[in-house]
Amino acid sequence: MIGGRGASARMALLALLWGSGFLWIKLALTGLSPVHLTLVRCALGALTLLALAFAARQRLPRDRGTWARLIVAAFFCNALPFALFGIGERTVDSGVAGVMNATTPLWSLLIGVALGTERRLNPARLLGLALGFGGIVVIFAPWQQPGLLSGGALALLGAGLSYAIAFAYMARKLPANGAPLALSAAQLMTATALTALALPVASTAPHLTLTAVVAVAILGVFGTGITFYLNYRILSEEGPTAAATVGYLLPVVSVGLGALVLGEPLTPRIVGGMVIVLVAVGLTRRKARVPAQAQVPANCPASSPGGLAIPK
Repeated sequence: MIGGRGASARMALLALLWGSGFLWIKLALTGLSPVHLTLVRCALGALTLLALAFAARQRLPRDRGTWARLIVAAFFCNALPFALFGIGERTVDSGVAGVMNATTPLWSLLIGVALGTERRLNPARLLGLALGFGGIVVIFAPWQQPGLLSGGALALLGAGLSYAIAFAYMARKLPANGAPLALSAAQLMTATALTALALPVASTAPHLTLTAVVAVAILGVFGTGITFYLNYRILSEEGPTAAATVGYLLPVVSVGLGALVLGEPLTPRIVGGMVIVLVAVGLTRRKARVPAQAQVPANCPASSPGGLAIPK
């Protein structure tokens, strides 16, 4: 097993913060459109990371090349998927959104094979991915869920694909620079600017409620900013495999919180799917080996396996 109690506690906290993000999105949508939600989330996350970077004495990138590459990374890893999750959760349960997010490692694997970056597909890793996908299918039960190909469901699948595209791009174009918190802050600053450009097409004006304000504040500060920091700590101290396995816990957290807080359905089938997912997590932590080209990005939140590990 990887790490001790401290690492396990950080993984559990990271899974809780990331997994609860789907609940906060659902609540924030009671007063904000997906575009406004994305804008505030990115801005609060950027401010949080700027403070952490300043405390760690890390500086923002200064070269134009890095900022140009951050535009692409911020679009596919933040602005686009954050907005798509907001669009999807208008009509889809928050728990289902968490499950749909867990398709990211499968998209990443397909993209990695296509790009030739996945060269160590050992049986243990393939089995772990297959079990994780199987658990997700059991939780979601597409044979029972009406409207599988609805606009909301497609938006959520698009968000998972967007994360996978971001991982593949970031692995090639955003090498480690020794300042992961500052790089993450710069990426969210860029995502904030990109989202601001979309404000004229926002479908509805904000209708601020206490629930929406609290939810988006928690989502931005903790679900976006603090999760970057926790992911960085796990990556630097425990390695990419430990960080990658957190992604499999997200549907468990999202489905559980959706049932407890929002009264979304929690059946024996869903519980069984959670057990399968947790078994897959244990197998992946014990056996998987993630290539250097396909590690988890510290600056791409609410995600799962794939991407770039900044610390080396």
